[in-house]
Amino acid sequence: MSQRFKLLMIATAAATALIPATVSAGTAKGNLVAAAMQSQDHQTLVAAVKAAGLVDTLAGRGPYTVFAPTDAAFAKLPAGTVETLLKPANRGQLRSVLTYHVVPGKVTSSQLVEAIRKGGGQAMLKTVQGGTLTARLSGTSVAITDAAGGTAMVTTVDLVQSNGIIHVTDAVSLPM
Repeated sequence: MSQRFKLLMIATAAATALIPATVSAGTAKGNLVAAAMQSQDHQTLVAAVKAAGLVDTLAGRGPYTVFAPTDAAFAKLPAGTVETLLKPANRGQLRSVLTYHVVPGKVTSSQLVEAIRKGGGQAMLKTVQGGTLTARLSGTSVAITDAAGGTAMVTTVDLVQSNGIIHVTDAVSLPM
């Protein structure tokens, strides 16, 4: 096992230890939407999921892996972007952006790191939206690169829910 892989696993374990009990790693508490609703850091994501009409889908059977941007991540977007996306006329575009953060199946952080290792330093993740996210290691963290070339760092891992897993990110990934 490489030193880099060992460091990532140690960092993953440390990050997991800091997760609030309401959505603790390895303990399924509810579905993906319920977990986001309980998080004080994901209110923009919850509002977007509701506006896009994706609540039933993401609360459904799954399983899904969600790379969930925080409120601070949404705040990094250009002024007016979130407000524009939340308008009913832009529902299709909002759905596209949100489903770009969702990968079919349950992908744990250790599985993701293993896929990156096996992929020679990167793993291509096909999203529900139909696009691709590229995962790479950046130090001891996982970086997710979107189609627009933006990078989101995974800040919290393995928030296991009844219908999938949430990995928290510090940026919004864009499919365009």
